[in-house]
Amino acid sequence: MTHPPSRKVALITGASAGIGAVYADRLAARGYDLILVARRADRLQALCDRLAKAHGIQAEPIVADLGQADDLARVEAILSTNDNLHVLVNNAGIARLGKVSQRSADDALSQIALNITALTRLTQAVVPRFIARNAGLIVNIGSVLGIHSLPISAVYSGTKAFVLHYSTGLQQELAGTQVKVQVVLPASTATELWDLSGVPLAALNKDGLMTAEHMVDAALAGLDQGETVTFPSVADAGLWDRYEAARSQLFAATQVGTPAPRYQVL
Repeated sequence: MTHPPSRKVALITGASAGIGAVYADRLAARGYDLILVARRADRLQALCDRLAKAHGIQAEPIVADLGQADDLARVEAILSTNDNLHVLVNNAGIARLGKVSQRSADDALSQIALNITALTRLTQAVVPRFIARNAGLIVNIGSVLGIHSLPISAVYSGTKAFVLHYSTGLQQELAGTQVKVQVVLPASTATELWDLSGVPLAALNKDGLMTAEHMVDAALAGLDQGETVTFPSVADAGLWDRYEAARSQLFAATQVGTPAPRYQVL
């Protein structure tokens, strides 16, 4: 499918359901044509058809498993050659929750492949073109578990910590350009990820569970307000500022060429 030269295109991964499908609807409502990437062809085509009819946009389905090298390379090629591409939403991700001693190495590697490797390669595919155009937006979906670990989330938390720090480092690299990076860190969100994770959705505290619609709408509101790091469920925005200040103070304290006094042998 070709897109009219005047129309901007958004590519969304993990788009057939949940957060990705809501992003597709909201960006279509903002006038973007869509390239939607997911594994389930039937659901993806149905979503494309519905959004095209509802919003008068073009929506192209790309059936791909981003944990597979060949499929990932196909999507990379689209990102690196589509002149109309203005937005990348790296939403695809998986969680395999459980103690490291009780989960397989494949569970760990599958999370790393999708949550880290795919996100990094797709971002790398668009950054040079966005810089050359001096315009573009990358939205990376992280998690509040990127700043917190549980006994069952060692690998997942590690992958989402990567998403946070990769995104904030890239934001600094792109400072002074019109290329924007937003990292979104949702808490528990009602999506299919949970039932596949080992912790069923029904087991979660309903009072702390956000709908995918509310999560995406909050993230887009944060984007419109100029946020680069968005916690959709956190009311006190100053908490992040204080967290960052403490982190920066801790890092500054490491820049000393001698051991701390408590480690020096008397």
